[in-house]
Amino acid sequence: MISNKITLIKNNITKTALQFNRIPQDINLLAVSKTRPVEDIIAAINIGQNSFGESYLQDAIPKIQVLSNYKLEWHFIGALQSNKTRLIAENFDWVQSLDNLKHAKRLNIQRPINLPPLNICIQINISTESQKSGILLDEVINLATEIAMLPNLRLRGLMALPIACQNFAQQRLPFRTLHKAYQNLQNLGLVLDTLSMGMTNDMEAAIAEGSTLVRIGTGIFGERKKG
Repeated sequence: MISNKITLIKNNITKTALQFNRIPQDINLLAVSKTRPVEDIIAAINIGQNSFGESYLQDAIPKIQVLSNYKLEWHFIGALQSNKTRLIAENFDWVQSLDNLKHAKRLNIQRPINLPPLNICIQINISTESQKSGILLDEVINLATEIAMLPNLRLRGLMALPIACQNFAQQRLPFRTLHKAYQNLQNLGLVLDTLSMGMTNDMEAAIAEGSTLVRIGTGIFGERKKG
């Protein structure tokens, strides 16, 4: 059951946090609900989960509308496209996958004035994989500085999706690198509070290296159906 899985995930967050001298309450759980039906999301809501991650607009918008009576927080975690920024700016609370100034400016202009600033994480291509979105680490200071000046966006932190790895010590290395980049931005005066890293198979390594938000899909909803 989804409720049981969320309980297990939260218990694991607490256990891992304490193991690495972290405060469990400093680590938030984002339920990655992309491709999942509304019924699954409601099952998660019923146990107190209120933050959900979506990647596909055509799938996400109907769910956001159907569940509008609930007090939920919606995170866009998919690849951004210029022709979709308006719908994202109008319907989401967070964008975790921003990786260029052009899209940042579009989101800033298109954010409705009756809504609070759109929360932003910059996506870093931490493992420099050609097929993945995200900027390289040496570009992050310039982009972060530009985003921080846009009035309808609120830069919150960094996000990354490292290359898959089963070895715990190896999993920790890219997360450690991302944490250092995050601290560097803070030292430059940017007010950041979110380090979005860690998924079902590497959550513990991410928490060990300072994650404040883990993105869990399979661990909550099970394997996605193919086809």
